[in-house]
Amino acid sequence: MSTVEKGTLYVCPTPIGNLGDITLRVLEVLREADVIAAEDTRHSRKLLEHFGITTPLTSYHQHNEKGKALELIRRLQGGDVIALVSDAGMPGISDPGQEVIRMCLSAKIPVDVLPGPNAGLTALVLSGLPNDHFIFHGFLPSTKSARRRELQGYAKLPFTQIFYEAPHRLVDTLADLLEVCGDREAVVVRELTKLHQTVHQGLLEDLLAEFRMNPPRGEICVLLAPYKEVPLQGGPEDWKKEVEAGINQGLQPKEAMKCVAQKYGISKREVYKAVLEGK
Repeated sequence: MSTVEKGTLYVCPTPIGNLGDITLRVLEVLREADVIAAEDTRHSRKLLEHFGITTPLTSYHQHNEKGKALELIRRLQGGDVIALVSDAGMPGISDPGQEVIRMCLSAKIPVDVLPGPNAGLTALVLSGLPNDHFIFHGFLPSTKSARRRELQGYAKLPFTQIFYEAPHRLVDTLADLLEVCGDREAVVVRELTKLHQTVHQGLLEDLLAEFRMNPPRGEICVLLAPYKEVPLQGGPEDWKKEVEAGINQGLQPKEAMKCVAQKYGISKREVYKAVLEGK
């Protein structure tokens, strides 16, 4: 017996990597819908073929979103059942979908959002960073000046922040996060739910050095730890003395500088500069 309702838009999350993560409800809706509105019909066709689903596809993406939304609204008003999917994850979250959902709600057309995979939330839980309060930003601007301007407003937010990023921009984004937000704990999660899923944890400066040496591939989430007020003021002379004290206690110079940088909420580069200038 069918559980789909005529004239309803069903928002259907699809796997972000592992096809086994699709839900039984999503499969049922995809099979029984009159049409599936897909961000990339070629990509979605592979998913449908894997599960033996023959429902017709129609293209719905950022370049035709407004015009196509009107067409979908007319079909819904005529009683069609429409399933909305993106290439991966939850439609409407950094993917097309928000426009047609908003228009449906304005026109009193039923909308049902099915639960399912989402890269941002999966990465948040996997990161181990505080998640009682968090904010999702999606993709930052692609240009350095615009990205830094945006990050200025995020630098002192007291909760975990989630970003999506393309692999070819990760190093630049980490460099801007370090420069604008200061050195703090962060996590880079790659290829969620896929065979080569990796989680990279550490201070921004260390992550930046790691990915400069090993350029990343695949889908990426970057998570930034909450801002913490650092009451200690200090200055180059204080930093230099504390590095020397750490070395005298048996720490390697790099480790001593890292400890001082964390203590004062500054980058290791600033501490290193203070040590050099003090010689």
